[in-house]
Parts: sequence; structure tokens; C-alpha cells
Amino acid sequence: MLESLWCILTAILIKHHWRSVTIHEVRTISRKDSLVGNISMAIDVKKIPERIGFYLAGFADGEGSFNISFRKCKDCKMPWKVSLCFNVSRRDKVILALFKRHMKCGTLRGRTGGVWYFEVNNLNAIEENVVPFFNRFGFLSAKKKRDFSKFKQVAKIIKDGNHLSKRGIQSILTIRKEMNDGGVGRRRYSDTEILSYFN
Repeated sequence: MLESLWCILTAILIKHHWRSVTIHEVRTISRKDSLVGNISMAIDVKKIPERIGFYLAGFADGEGSFNISFRKCKDCKMPWKVSLCFNVSRRDKVILALFKRHMKCGTLRGRTGGVWYFEVNNLNAIEENVVPFFNRFGFLSAKKKRDFSKFKQVAKIIKDGNHLSKRGIQSILTIRKEMNDGGVGRRRYSDTEILSYFN
């Protein structure tokens, strides 16, 4: 039922608003980040048509995710590098190209099985593009509202440089536990393993 509704909404949008989106244009939009170094093209959410903004937010409510990951880093000040990522996966590449087009950031790539991913993992782009977009258009589900709120909390911790301390890492881990249903069985490193490097 939900799949059918998305198909109908997509068809309406393409018919009335995206007649100019050709296959060539999708390929162009699909190319690597519209980022230069650490500089992103900050968006003006007021210029995004409301029906497009709310449609994409609704799509992300059902298909998107906000993630916080840790990876070992030998060349960093801390033993772990903390990364933020917003992503949406879908077999329909055109819809994901709309995210990239209106958010003016992110990467669109294909993976095995015919699934496409739109993802943003650059901190500047998250702060200047992703967060303002969803602050403006928002979510309906309580779960996604919660995950987005927690995601913003972690972004602020990193922006303020507080992730470069054990206390900051502990705060991030505490916040992350309340996201994505706790991430049970999906995380490479446990909280215990991450904190053990500070002992």
C-alpha cells in the first residue's frame, strides 16, 4: 500500500514539476558531491517549492536514516573518528537525484542488486544543508523526529570539538543508544570496545 502511494506521488511530481529532468540530467546530478574541499553550497530552504520539500521529507521519513559511526583512526588526535551520515536508499534513481538537486550536496551511487544510495557525510553539508532542510520541512513520525533531534545534538558536539575527549565520546554513545532502535546487531564496534581504548 505504501509502495503504491509513493509511486502515485512520484508520478504526479514528475508530470507536473519534473518534465525537464532528463536521463542526462539525472546522470549529471548523480556525480560526486557538489562540495569543494570542506565548503558546501549552503541552501536557502525558502527557495525550495513546498510540495517538493514536504514530499522529500516524507520520503526520508519512511526510507531515510540518520547514522553515527565510529572507525579506528591511527592518525587522529583520538583513537576513534566519529562520522555523521544521512542517507536514503531506493531502486528509483530519479527520486534520489531530486534529493541531491535540492539539497545541493551529497553523493548518489549505485550498489549491487540495483539499489541506489543518496548519502551526505560531510559535516559542513550536514550543518548547512541537511539540518536546515529538515528543520523547515520536518517529519511526521515520532521515531524520525527523535532520530533527527539526536543527530543534531551529536553534530553540535562535533562542531564544538567536544568529541575530542572521553567525556564527549561517552555523550555521543549515550545519545546514539536512543537512535535507530539502539542499532542492536548493526554496529561494528560496541560501546564497551570504543571506551576501552581510553583506559
